[in-house]
Amino acid sequence: MLALAVLTATAAASAGELDIEGSIAPELRLFPNKPAFAGQDSTTLSPSIAFQVEVVYETESGNDRLTFSPFVRLDADDNGRTHADIRTASWLHIADKWDTVIGIDKVFWGVTEARHLVDIINQDDAVEDIDGEDKLGQPMINANLLFENTTVSLFILPGFRERRFREDSARLSGRFPIDDNNPVFESGAGRRNIDVAARVSQTIGDWDIGLSYFNGTSREPSFFASTDNDGNTVLFPRYEQIDQIGLDLQLTTERILWKLEAITRSGHGSRFFAAVGGLEYTLFGIFDSNADLGLLAEYLYDGRDEQGVPPTLADDDVFLGARLVLNDEPDTQGLIGAIIDRRTQATLFSLEAERRLGNAWKIELEGRFLVNIPDDDLAAGIRDDDSITLRLTRFF
Repeated sequence: MLALAVLTATAAASAGELDIEGSIAPELRLFPNKPAFAGQDSTTLSPSIAFQVEVVYETESGNDRLTFSPFVRLDADDNGRTHADIRTASWLHIADKWDTVIGIDKVFWGVTEARHLVDIINQDDAVEDIDGEDKLGQPMINANLLFENTTVSLFILPGFRERRFREDSARLSGRFPIDDNNPVFESGAGRRNIDVAARVSQTIGDWDIGLSYFNGTSREPSFFASTDNDGNTVLFPRYEQIDQIGLDLQLTTERILWKLEAITRSGHGSRFFAAVGGLEYTLFGIFDSNADLGLLAEYLYDGRDEQGVPPTLADDDVFLGARLVLNDEPDTQGLIGAIIDRRTQATLFSLEAERRLGNAWKIELEGRFLVNIPDDDLAAGIRDDDSITLRLTRFF
């Protein structure tokens, strides 16, 4: 933050380029089914609106860049989903064979579609959606050493961001309330524990290879149950110290992308192995048009213990999907997919579609549907919370 303040003062007194962009995105979420639990919100249509701004200042030399990007959502029915976050507040310095980032930033690792196992730097913004794609900003000091085909990235991560959850009575909140105001940490330093991470990424011919390491506070909480003063069950998040080694691979051929993410982790019970692997096969110019159709298939495995660790739905599952890209001027595209449990056939269907409307607008449609969820499944608490979301974004 001190570095950002110094650069802000420098920007005001020196030549450079200042760029300000942003978006306003009202959305309407439809819950077609009745709530499953007494006291749960029975509203069928739930509106909200999101605001995001990105301010970027770049020095005249191009060697330094200052970025500030806050995010705010206001939800009419879920106080837990009404929240604000600083996605980015960072200083990027670029040198000949290295660069550094100091401040708050977002870093993405991974190649697979259904689950991002190796992506561990940022905490999930879990109140935004259930797909794990939205992330909170993470304080960091990041140094990247740049070689011809290789990048070595080193991270010091001071300041832990715990996961936030929806209001107890909100849809998609689950059967039992979660007290995210009183998390428990294995580390005596709590939120002040300093995590470290590193990644080596390399391109060799048609192969993109990433090898990563993380040591620190798990972004995935486990839960322990207690009772409140009225004798009701309440879940409390617990964040353990973990050690994780990750591998991500992608092989690019003419029509097929072969993808793999794999990790081994200790700190959540016994050391375990997890992996997601599969392919995306693309049919170019279908029906003599400009459109491309990608067919996706992945297998998800997770060997973690069943007791005392963060729960996961993806322990023995198959993902099947299709991505349609029209390659037209409005950039129309859509993705449909399903994650199917091989043991119970419990299924999560997902639908996403988007299209630009002129130069300043974009319309998006998202659907999440849970089918054949048994009573003992981790998703049983939200099996009646199918949702359809319509979002209209105005860029400026």
